[in-house]
Amino acid sequence: MIRLTQHAAETMHAHAREGYPHEVVGILAGDEASRSVRRVAALVNERADSAHNRYAVGPLALQRAERALEAEGLAVLGYYHSHPDHPADYSEFDRDHAWPNLTYVIVSVVGGEVVDTRAWRLTDDRTAMDAEPLAVALDGERCLGEAAAGR
Repeated sequence: MIRLTQHAAETMHAHAREGYPHEVVGILAGDEASRSVRRVAALVNERADSAHNRYAVGPLALQRAERALEAEGLAVLGYYHSHPDHPADYSEFDRDHAWPNLTYVIVSVVGGEVVDTRAWRLTDDRTAMDAEPLAVALDGERCLGEAAAGR
């Protein structure tokens, strides 16, 4: 299970709404042992040709963002991106570009409003992504509500 603080979830959702109708992307960072996302770091979608359904982040920008989070004592737990006017299900493109042992949160934004958020993890054989339960916690310990991804 991946846990997000309420602030992290709100920040991620605000980024997805602000970027609509384009995809947005960012990093999920926090505590690896508890799988708790304490901070999300928005990245810039550098994709110019099809930003409405793809994202790209340059390797230097990604490296700098990850190092800054790690310097704060946070581990990179995964990444998030939005699907404008599309379900929060992973695409084959998402699966092809996923890394093992990381969480991928997809935020569905329809008409500029967040309608669904789901978490995914790449299977060991890389043929699919499994739904990962996602919980939003008020203070990192008390869960306001848990939703199994895919429900």
